[in-house]
Amino acid sequence: MPFDDIIARYAPVAGHPLSRLAVFDLETTGVDVARDRIVTAYVGVLDESGAVLASSEWLADPGIEIPAGAAAVHGITTEMARAEGRPARQVVGEITEALRALLDAGIPVVAYNAPFDFSVLKNEAVRHALAPIANPSPVVDPLVVDKHHDTYRRGKRTLDIVAEHYGIPLDDAHEASADAIAAGRVALAQASRYASDFPGSLAELHEKQVSWAAEQAESLSRYFVKIGKIDAGETIDGSWPIR
Repeated sequence: MPFDDIIARYAPVAGHPLSRLAVFDLETTGVDVARDRIVTAYVGVLDESGAVLASSEWLADPGIEIPAGAAAVHGITTEMARAEGRPARQVVGEITEALRALLDAGIPVVAYNAPFDFSVLKNEAVRHALAPIANPSPVVDPLVVDKHHDTYRRGKRTLDIVAEHYGIPLDDAHEASADAIAAGRVALAQASRYASDFPGSLAELHEKQVSWAAEQAESLSRYFVKIGKIDAGETIDGSWPIR
């Protein structure tokens, strides 16, 4: 894997949890974390300035048709994936190995809307009889952090909109490397903007996000019941960083 030197040479500095961070993003055949498959993936490592220190990209043949709607988002058609992609089992195994090594080294992995990417990866690993990352930690999710620190800001919170809010360029949205790197730079911007009450350790930051995500899901559930989108008694799953 390409991160051995980074892992050996660097670790997050005590009191500065994002002095070194990994970034992770998937593009998939759809949005169902149990059913849909990985098409492209990116894992990289950034320094505290947001510069890329190491990276790997993957293109998989997912083994199923890529719906036209998904292809329109990320640009990969079924024909392209079959012609140029590697077997899904190999790709899933390599992504899992890279992330496991980074997490085991204590390097936090940034993933925007982390439960989507980590849940897809887990279910893909199980599908291909590989050992999944069942409890990824430490993880940083700029979406959860943004909702906690700027709860009442109006408008959508897609990555492109949130990146613009923090002054981070994102010129090629829905391309795995561009999305992953932008998410990492958003996390760095958040750590700077909210420095006065940003957790000082990775363990605390991870556990805070578990609580924040649960609170956000409870609030969204109440709102959806109020507007009739879900029935009374139904709830939105607030599990984080994996479902």
